[in-house]
Amino acid sequence: MRVRQLGENIINRIAAGEVIERPASVVKELVENAVDAGAASIEITTAAGGKTLLRVSDDGIGMARADLQLAIRRHCTSKINAEDLFDIRTLGFRGEALPSIGAVSRLSIQTRHGDEPHGWAVSVEGGRETDCVPSARHRGTQVEVRDLFFATPARLKFLKSDRAEAAAITEIVRRIALAYPKVGFSLSGSDRQPQTWPAARGADLRGTRIAQVLGAGFVDNAMEIDAEREGVRLTGLAGLPTYHRGNAQHQFFFVNGRPVKDKLLLSGLRGAYADVLARDRHPVVVLFIELDPAFVDVNVHPAKADVRFRDGQLVRGLLVGALKQALVAAGHRASTSNAARALGVLSAAANGPVSQGMGGPAAPDRHHGRPGAARWPADAFRPSELGGSTAPGFAEAAAPAYAVDTDWADLVRPSADTRAHATVPDPDRTQRPLGAARAQVHETYIISQSEDGLVIVDQHAAHERLVYERLKDALAQKSVARQILLIPEIVDLSEDDVARLTDHESELEAAGLVIERFGPGAIAVRETPALLGETDIRGLVMDLVDELAEWETASGLQERLDHIAATMACHGSIRAGRRMRVEEMDRLLRDMEATPLSGQCNHGRPTWVELKLDDIEKLFGRK
Repeated sequence: MRVRQLGENIINRIAAGEVIERPASVVKELVENAVDAGAASIEITTAAGGKTLLRVSDDGIGMARADLQLAIRRHCTSKINAEDLFDIRTLGFRGEALPSIGAVSRLSIQTRHGDEPHGWAVSVEGGRETDCVPSARHRGTQVEVRDLFFATPARLKFLKSDRAEAAAITEIVRRIALAYPKVGFSLSGSDRQPQTWPAARGADLRGTRIAQVLGAGFVDNAMEIDAEREGVRLTGLAGLPTYHRGNAQHQFFFVNGRPVKDKLLLSGLRGAYADVLARDRHPVVVLFIELDPAFVDVNVHPAKADVRFRDGQLVRGLLVGALKQALVAAGHRASTSNAARALGVLSAAANGPVSQGMGGPAAPDRHHGRPGAARWPADAFRPSELGGSTAPGFAEAAAPAYAVDTDWADLVRPSADTRAHATVPDPDRTQRPLGAARAQVHETYIISQSEDGLVIVDQHAAHERLVYERLKDALAQKSVARQILLIPEIVDLSEDDVARLTDHESELEAAGLVIERFGPGAIAVRETPALLGETDIRGLVMDLVDELAEWETASGLQERLDHIAATMACHGSIRAGRRMRVEEMDRLLRDMEATPLSGQCNHGRPTWVELKLDDIEKLFGRK
């Protein structure tokens, strides 16, 4: 076998294959160079998703002629002053970006250093360089890339549509913009709508930039994170559990200013939100990790997207601990976007009858003589009544029973004499965060009057969170109170399911559920957690079997116990359709205010929505 040395052109093309995967990769390298050059303003222009044109202009320090000639050569860099690859304080350092880009495209660079009387220009086409020539360039650098991958046309077949490639470029710029709020960014071109993120000013630079990129809605619905452990600091914003998205594209991590996508960090994020989000939903976070460069290796991937921490568990532990602490501190707080969605639904419903039919106005309502007046059925709005069992931990005090048979206008008109049993609002309770309970709708939702609006509470979701938190506290203290069943509940199962449950018998017992095998294909439930009260034992066991089948091989003990507690809480909560007394409803609201994470149930659904009085008045044209 003969061994021969590859030519420089082939070497550059191979390097380009590692560094330059798509147009967004080029933008990442060029924008990072601009940031490292101290630019205060960076302009990015694209065409055809970056396939035909990529132009990045900055007002950084620029380069002199000698530096420009070296910049297009492999392994030439200004980012490292010594041989220590573990003391990297810049975004770039490999010295491969420009020569790799020039090997597969038509590259031209114009630059001017502040000390030079004029600028200089050079071009590289398919790896062939030209001499430096004078250029009328102002201070800074402009890099233009045309016809990307023209020298390796096979790579073009693997690129996505222009729109998809343009979106990938936007995502890259957004991530870098979040990390450097002092730098202004603009993104334009024939393949996109222009976007601009001006340099942030003021005391909260980072918060201003986050609002520019992700919107003020995220900032309003986020928790501030600031924690430190053994020289590692974590800062940023993490969205409330009820402010979530359908994918993980809105999770931004930065390590010493470098945007990264790290499996360890993503794992920690999922662990922190495990109790408060549905499995198919994803939190929104912008988090910054700062530590000594010697304790993180950024040289594990040619594109520098991955990092490796010297003490990964320390970083993960800090992340999980800080997020969980913030979630607990958020208490019953829920996302304001829930109210916005509710108002949108109400507005659409209120305007619906007018716009339906053949285009004319709806028939006048026989009660009000005006279009669009909707009448509610007699049983749609039923305040709490006597009767029915009280959920565990709630008061048994009786309240007067009354039902309302009226229309929408009567329901929303505040009047002291509308009903014989109406009561004057208690100023103390209405000033509480979740207000004073007033009624129950469809035996599922609690209507509460707050100081400046009304609160709608999902009674099952809210109580589910309360029971779950109590179970977790009892588990942590190893003191789950149990109640012995007078007659054991026998549940028939497949032999595989029986084996699965008995394998976890000790963990179930720790959570308050005592079971034992009862012949072939059945188990006997002898004790249940006292917190659950009367519950559907068979349904609980069946749900636990399904849970165990899904996570038994992948979860640690604590996570398994939390899963068991969450499943039990769902079965031990006030069900939809259960009528509640006023005292019970108020007790539920007060417990929510005192319970961490009560803004959402164990599955990530919001437990309550607040409608401000101003917004309600707008629905009726009062404002």
